[in-house]
Amino acid sequence: MARTHHRLLLTGAAGGLGRELRPLLKANCSVLRLSDIANIEATESSEEVTIGDLSNASFVSAMVKDVDAVVHLGGVSVEGPFGPILQANILGLYNLYEACRSEGVKRVIFASSNHVTGFYKQSETITPAHPPRPDSLYGVSKAFGEDLSRFYFDRYGMETVCIRIGSSFAKPKDRRMLATWLSFNDLHRLISACLSAPVVGHSIVYGASNNSVSWWDNSAARHLGFVPQDSADVFEEDIFAETQAPDINDPVAQFQGGGYVVLGPQGFIED
Repeated sequence: MARTHHRLLLTGAAGGLGRELRPLLKANCSVLRLSDIANIEATESSEEVTIGDLSNASFVSAMVKDVDAVVHLGGVSVEGPFGPILQANILGLYNLYEACRSEGVKRVIFASSNHVTGFYKQSETITPAHPPRPDSLYGVSKAFGEDLSRFYFDRYGMETVCIRIGSSFAKPKDRRMLATWLSFNDLHRLISACLSAPVVGHSIVYGASNNSVSWWDNSAARHLGFVPQDSADVFEEDIFAETQAPDINDPVAQFQGGGYVVLGPQGFIED
């Protein structure tokens, strides 16, 4: 894989997906700058580390200085009380885009979420052009991020690809994830495509592997050149053997957002 950038910034580098992408993204750049609110350390000379809070505008300005592009995973990644979501996912994202505008950063890869559209039925197939129907305060914050990034493209020409990440784990954990699963390698392939495509404008795409069952028409990602190589299908037999058939009257089984459609703001659930 050709290196497309000199210095990339990976926010949320201490999180679950950040830890998976950290070694993979080194193929895309000469210097990988890692950022998180949690303590992390550089392990080799090609890494830089900056620790701080996204709600601190001064910190964020320093964080993006001299980077060529941003892979933004930082922020609250699950449903929870609105206060932390407001600070990290809304104020923090505004700080990021303002800093990128000021520093001349031209492209951001924004980790959005399938929970932006979680209140569509599992019996529907939707595209990124469908109106948002968030299933949670977390989903609302990601919908805000998509709108904010569109504003910065329309007014300032800053390109963004919003990836509505499905369920990115080593393997699917339940029947719902047979439709939403995104392998770590396919996530890296998608991010690499977002970084290398000559023009991305403002794009919204779904992050999913090549699963036979899908609720998302991802033809809008063709201009990126993303071709998923993995599939949840290889796990289907085991998942069916290990789990019960869903109750079709249960909202968790009816809606694409799964458990998020019934989860209160104090709750926690994996994607």
